[in-house]
Amino acid sequence: MTDVPDRDVLLEMQRRMIRIRRFDERASKMVKRGQIPGTVHTSIGQEAQVVGATMALGTQDYMTGNHRSHGHPIGKGAPLGPLMAELVGKGTGVCKGKGGSLHLADFAVGSLGESGIVGSSIPIATGAGLSAKVLGNGRVALAFFGDGAANQGCLYEAMNIAGVWKLPVIFLCENNQYALSTPAHTVTSGVIADRAAGFGMPGVRVENGQDVLAVYDAVSTAVARARADEGPTLVEVVTYRFNEHSEGLRLGVDYRNADEKAEWVAKDPIELFKAELVRRGVATEQELDQLAADVLAEVDEAVRFTDESPYPDPSVAFEDLYTDQPQQPALAGAHQ
Repeated sequence: MTDVPDRDVLLEMQRRMIRIRRFDERASKMVKRGQIPGTVHTSIGQEAQVVGATMALGTQDYMTGNHRSHGHPIGKGAPLGPLMAELVGKGTGVCKGKGGSLHLADFAVGSLGESGIVGSSIPIATGAGLSAKVLGNGRVALAFFGDGAANQGCLYEAMNIAGVWKLPVIFLCENNQYALSTPAHTVTSGVIADRAAGFGMPGVRVENGQDVLAVYDAVSTAVARARADEGPTLVEVVTYRFNEHSEGLRLGVDYRNADEKAEWVAKDPIELFKAELVRRGVATEQELDQLAADVLAEVDEAVRFTDESPYPDPSVAFEDLYTDQPQQPALAGAHQ
């Protein structure tokens, strides 16, 4: 059990959970209005898992995401304006409007990228962990992936090499219990965290992923272990997404039980932590309501920033594809 964070950290946890919630709520409205191209996948309901994990990292640590990854850079402290601008495809976005919701990265907070290809960012985090070990810079890398990706071969290839080389990597499964509409228990044998044993690393299952401190404690322990050159850890966090898999998705079938959803919505991580902060005497309800109001104003400002930002000029479409622009070699004897 790690030490309980101080007052400022506890309040920052609440602030970042609310930032994710309000950001995703606004993005949901914007995609339905046609302001965001494509679709978005929100982390509404999963904020404790995101913030507990990201705040256990240091500012210089790496992380990789998946298709549901607006919350990850927010959880690590990224400003909202450039993130919102990226979703809309504006030139002021974190990837200059070229990544969008599904493929954004924010190197300023250690976010090396996310991808809609299930499990594909896991090897990237493992490579970042290898880099950190070779350079001896003390950094760790955290790979977020869902319960659907827990059955992808690339996860086990990455866990194997991380175990062999004792890489400073945390493999974090965001088990929200559904891979799109497929219940995890129908396609996943056993407990995901138990699979760590086959690769010589600890496996930790956080049963209450709606408790930000429980997640923070588990990931902090894994981070400390990685920094001590003791190798990787697999952390499975049981959580739940309140919204559909992606905004606007219509499957024509009700695959989630209404009572099940209501039970999880009653365990809203933001409301639970607000009550806990009041109980501990960290802040009053009025102070926490003001914190929430401040965050809402911040989201409004991010939208204003996005609205006033230009779209990228078509002439920059092929910039940033390579570290250095390749030069076309002159062909000997070519006609001029």
